Amino acid sequence: MKMKINFGLAINQALHQLFSTDENIMLIGQGVKSPWYVGNTCTGLIDRFGENRVIDTPVSENAMTGIAVGSAITGMKSIVVHPRVDFVLYAMDPIINQAANWHFMNGGKSCVPVVFWLIINRGGEQAAQHSQALHALFTHIPGLKVIAPSTPYDVKGMLVSAINDMNPVVFIDDRWLYRFDEDVPEELYKIPLGKGVVRNSGNDLTIVSFSYTAKLCEEAVKELQKYNISAEFIDLRTIKPLDEDIILNSVNKTGRLLIVDGAWRFNGVSSEIAAIIAEKAFNKLKAPLRRLTLPDTPAPASSTLEDVYYIKSSDIVKSAIEILKF
Repeated sequence: MKMKINFGLAINQALHQLFSTDENIMLIGQGVKSPWYVGNTCTGLIDRFGENRVIDTPVSENAMTGIAVGSAITGMKSIVVHPRVDFVLYAMDPIINQAANWHFMNGGKSCVPVVFWLIINRGGEQAAQHSQALHALFTHIPGLKVIAPSTPYDVKGMLVSAINDMNPVVFIDDRWLYRFDEDVPEELYKIPLGKGVVRNSGNDLTIVSFSYTAKLCEEAVKELQKYNISAEFIDLRTIKPLDEDIILNSVNKTGRLLIVDGAWRFNGVSSEIAAIIAEKAFNKLKAPLRRLTLPDTPAPASSTLEDVYYIKSSDIVKSAIEILKF
C-alpha cells in the first residue's frame, strides 16, 4: 500500500515505524515536541513512546549531541536533531572528534550508530546566522556519511538505512522540501546510502544536484525541453560517499556538466565533483563544466535581496543554455 504524503510526514512515518520495531532507538533535540521547531516530523512521538526515548532538551547543542554520541557508544541507536543547522557549530567536538573517529580509534571493535539530523532553515528574512547550508563541512571529515535526499520516498528509505547504520550519518534536511509530496509505501523499506539516481535521461548535458536544488533541477529539465534540450539529471541523494560512477557514466555520454549546489562555491561539494571530472573524464568534456552555487557572501536579511541570492530554476535553465553554446 502507498499513500501520498509530504517530505516531513515521510520522516514522521519512518520514525514511528522504526521506534515501534526497535526499542533501542532514541531521539533527542530542541523542540522535538514543537511544530515550530521541527514541523510535522516528530508529531506524536513523545505521546506514543514516552520522554525516556524522545527527549526534548534545553538549548544546549553540545550537551545534547554529546548525550546522543555517548548513548550510541553504549548500545543505543541515537538520533539528535538540530532544528537549525547553524547552531550545530556548538557541537562540532562530539561529532568530529568523538563520533567520526571512534570506530577507527577502537580498531573497528566499537561502533557509534548515531544520526545527526541537521535542518536547513533559510529564507524568510532570517539572515546570515539562521540560513546556512553547511553540508560541505561534514563531507570533509573521514568517518562521517552525509545524506541529502530530495523526495519523500527517498527520505523515508534513506532515514531507515541511516538509523540502522552502525556508524555516524549526517542527515541534511531542508525545510523548503516539506511542501513536496508523493506516493510513499506505508511499510518500512531501505534505500542504500551512497547511490545516486538518474531522475531524467538525456543526451545534451548532465545536471547534478541534491537536496532542495534537486527539485529546482527537475523544473529546469522540463523547461529545457521547450528549447529541444535533452538534459540528463542526476540526484545524488548521498554526498558522502559520493556515487562517482553515476556522474562519470553520464558525463562520458553527454560531454557537458552543470553542477547545482545550494551552498557556497569555494571548497564545496561542487568543487569535489569538478575535481573528479578533471581527474577522470577531462578528455570527455565538449565544453567547460559549470557550477551554479550561492554567491560567496552571507545570506541577506532583505526578501528583495534573498530573491537574487538564492538559486531559481530559471538560473539553471540559463546556465544549461550557456554551456551548450560552446
